[in-house]
Amino acid sequence: MERKYRRLTAEEVAQLERQGNRADDWGAVLVVEPFDAVCVQGNRFGGEVRIGALCRQPAEADGLREGIYDSNIVDTTIGDHARVHDVRMLRGYTVGDGVTLSCIDEISADGAPAPWLEPMNENGGRRIKASPGMTVGMAYLWARYRGRKALQERLEAFAEAGGPLASVGDCCTIRNTSTVRNVAVLSRPDDPTTIDTCTALTDGVVGTGCRLEYGVIAHRFLLGEHVHLEDGLRLNDTVVGDNSRLARCEVGSSIIFPSHEQHHNNSFLIASLVMGQSNVAAGATIGSNHNSRTADGELAAGRGFWPGLCCSFKHPSRFASFCLVAKADYPAELDVRLPFALVSNNAREDRLEVMPGYWWMYNMYAMDRNSRKFAARDKRSVKKQNIEFESLAPDTAEEILHGMELLRGWMAASSADTVYANGMEKSKRKTVVLKAAEGLKAYEEMLVYYAMKHLTALGEGLPSAPASVEREWVNIGGQLVGRKDMERLIAAVEKGEVKDWKGLNARLDELWRRYPEERDAHAYYVLCRLAGVKELDERLWEGYRARYEEIKEYVARQVKASRQKDNENRFRRMMCWDEDEWQAVMGN
Repeated sequence: MERKYRRLTAEEVAQLERQGNRADDWGAVLVVEPFDAVCVQGNRFGGEVRIGALCRQPAEADGLREGIYDSNIVDTTIGDHARVHDVRMLRGYTVGDGVTLSCIDEISADGAPAPWLEPMNENGGRRIKASPGMTVGMAYLWARYRGRKALQERLEAFAEAGGPLASVGDCCTIRNTSTVRNVAVLSRPDDPTTIDTCTALTDGVVGTGCRLEYGVIAHRFLLGEHVHLEDGLRLNDTVVGDNSRLARCEVGSSIIFPSHEQHHNNSFLIASLVMGQSNVAAGATIGSNHNSRTADGELAAGRGFWPGLCCSFKHPSRFASFCLVAKADYPAELDVRLPFALVSNNAREDRLEVMPGYWWMYNMYAMDRNSRKFAARDKRSVKKQNIEFESLAPDTAEEILHGMELLRGWMAASSADTVYANGMEKSKRKTVVLKAAEGLKAYEEMLVYYAMKHLTALGEGLPSAPASVEREWVNIGGQLVGRKDMERLIAAVEKGEVKDWKGLNARLDELWRRYPEERDAHAYYVLCRLAGVKELDERLWEGYRARYEEIKEYVARQVKASRQKDNENRFRRMMCWDEDEWQAVMGN
């Protein structure tokens, strides 16, 4: 609703001056009704200042009351019922309704356009601009498709249309913070954003529902929704996806998809693409990219990337989805193409070892829990970025199918005792596939489980064969999109059929609504691929139904067994005096 601003009356000006306020030009200070001058004390106003409704109210639990107190306000619009206390400089900003600003050195904007970020690559070859309305998927689209010049130009125009980064959304709280400069802080009454005790935020976008606290330093950044940054995090040139939490570490020149965890000391993540549902352990050094003549090395990891304590990697390296990487200093570039694998560096034997299907065989509890916990932790009230939380989905199913082909080829070319792989490490030393036959069986069970889980949800009978199936899938910030749909979307942007971020988001939402049907068609194809047929018949369908029931029982047993193994571990239990203490601390 457009506000009707008015000039101050002579009586109001006199009262404001008695209350310690000063202005370069009182005629440039505009207010709306209701306006209680008692709520404005000890301030200096410069340039054009617009003030929303203010009413005399008692102080709230934090000791702050509605109004503007002891602050320096220049060329700023403040919304209704704001609480502005002890802000040394508030310049060039639009502040929403119900905002709290307290004990801040500077919130300012210079009117400059959106800044350039250099994600995924430190030489700027994938640079993008942070802009309100962008999601991590849109940022990835911009950074990834560099060869599409028309697309690049259109996305840059989208970002520039957003104007300068100089706003604070409704019901946001910023307090005890040094510097917020050229930052758009998005916030809503039902999803407020909080910035508390931060050091410096410059040139970026903070998404709705985010929480930044305790010494965060961030320069040139884009945060999705419900991102939590804390405890001295240092962030630059990076996009962080929704529902992620980072603390006590350094992250630069990266794009991180939703549900990423990195909150331990002495770890850093540089020049990387991490596709979400991931966890970087303490001491991990992902950024050893100085093995070329320029700073152009990159690391790309699929969903579920989990490098262990003190891992270090050479850039460029690439990992399939749900790779668990054991603690080690990996001496050469890696290209691990087996998903759900355990990767380890056997220093004694001087060889790389990869165990396919490790999660399915030995860590079923974590695999089952991951799919549930990421969805359960999604507290976004409005989900602009669509996210596939299931670990077994079309993208990982295709990786499994490719992994099975690789395994069969390596097994056929190797001896019965040891299976050797090639192409997974830039090195002359050997790569050994551990438990290859068991991994191949695990992959097959995973595919049956994935396919039947979705197809049986459609009904008891044999499903009809789909008219077409998408084989190639692109992960756009957590949303899985078929390659053909992706090409059509890009073409629509290039032709000008998509006008802005909102239009692009609408197109992605439409693809998301169609996704379940396309996923089910892919599930049908997977069963046909395993059976070596073009279409399922009743005999095959009933066979898969029986197999699915067996696999479900296996999953239930393995979930319990992998969790029970921890529960019955004597060395874990020795930390508690009795069963009551164990239950109180660890739970059932």
